[in-house]
Amino acid sequence: MIRLYLIPELGKKRLGKLAVRDVRAFINRVRAQCLCCKHGVDAARDVSRCCALKGGQCCESHPSVRMVQLIHAVLRNALESAVREEVIPRNVAKLVKVGAPKYKVNRGLTVDQARDVLKAARDERLYALYVLALCLGLRRGELLGLRWEDATLVGCRTCDGEGGEVDGAECQNCAGSGVESATLEVSRTLQRVGGALRFVRPKTDDSERSIPLPPVCITALCEHRVKQAAERADAWQDWEDNGLVFPSRRGTPMEPDNLRRSWGRVRAAASLESMRFHDMRHTCVSLLLHLGIAPNVVRDIVGHSDIEVTMTIYAHTSLDDKRAALRKLGDALG
Repeated sequence: MIRLYLIPELGKKRLGKLAVRDVRAFINRVRAQCLCCKHGVDAARDVSRCCALKGGQCCESHPSVRMVQLIHAVLRNALESAVREEVIPRNVAKLVKVGAPKYKVNRGLTVDQARDVLKAARDERLYALYVLALCLGLRRGELLGLRWEDATLVGCRTCDGEGGEVDGAECQNCAGSGVESATLEVSRTLQRVGGALRFVRPKTDDSERSIPLPPVCITALCEHRVKQAAERADAWQDWEDNGLVFPSRRGTPMEPDNLRRSWGRVRAAASLESMRFHDMRHTCVSLLLHLGIAPNVVRDIVGHSDIEVTMTIYAHTSLDDKRAALRKLGDALG
């Protein structure tokens, strides 16, 4: 964003001379620019594929509201640093209001649909990943960045979380008593940076969190560790041990496209073709709130930076809830 937007548009402007009108004009230019034209996308295409030449009209691929919001946030944060260092007296970007995107709601699954997802994923190599996604609301990058050292599975006093086996047999006690101390530390995320997969810090400080593991997650992780040990033994010559919970079949960081293909199979089997992977995170938040869990607890579980995000985006009511509420009101008035 700095290289593509801030430097070309504002790079020659002295900080002390930057005014509110300059920031407002900059944001308006960003909104109006076609991304294809600005970044020279069409210049590298054949004439037959050039949207600017076919019919002589631009495709008008403008930045999304979210993109404009992020560009403004980068500028605002940079100027705030300059204010703290007493380089400039005030942050003029704060005085320019940028509209927030309108998030879609009601994207979460029902309890029955969530069960269908887990049933459809039962034979998938990444079954445990889907359990964590639905139960803990982890983001895709957080799941792919998990290491075994981040998971404290000693809550299972029988197998201590070491592969879910006792004397060569599957541990039958993982979901039993003694799971109170099992936790999962979320401290990094897998992202594509500069064309390569890299482990980076989560998106906000609040995204770094410690989450208690419920029995269903402990059981899934213990089973997954057993399967991974067998997988590692089969590919021992090619295996690259990175300590990842959900690596590729060679132990390397998993390409997000591979997870996307797995999710495609799962959602098709569950007859939920329109659902996105991120909707499992929505599902976790929505179901927790529906169960009466305090919003601040839900916020800490899923790593939201602001409780307003938890309530505004996720705390919607179903038609059944609305119908029941209005029926009660009707009964009271009747």
